[in-house]
Amino acid sequence: MNSSSIRQKLVDYLQVADDKKVEAIYSILEEEIEANTINWKDKHFVNELDKRTKEYKNGTIKAQSWEDAKAQVMSSIQNHNQN
Repeated sequence: MNSSSIRQKLVDYLQVADDKKVEAIYSILEEEIEANTINWKDKHFVNELDKRTKEYKNGTIKAQSWEDAKAQVMSSIQNHNQN
C-alpha cells in the first residue's frame, strides 16, 4: 500500500474513531505534530514572514523556485558522491 492510500485510510479512520483512540494516537505523535505545526500566534515569526514576503515582492531579495532549489541540492549531492 502506498503512502497516499495509508494517509487516506488514517484520515477516514480518525473521522469515526472513538475519543480514547484518537487521544492515544495523538499522544504517540504529539511531539512531532507540535514540532511541525506553524505557530501563527508567534508575532515574531509572523512579522519575519511578512518582512521576507515584502522583500521578495519588491525585488530586494532574490528567491528560487522549489524546483530550482531542489535541482541545485540534487546536483550538489551528486557532485559530492562522485568525489
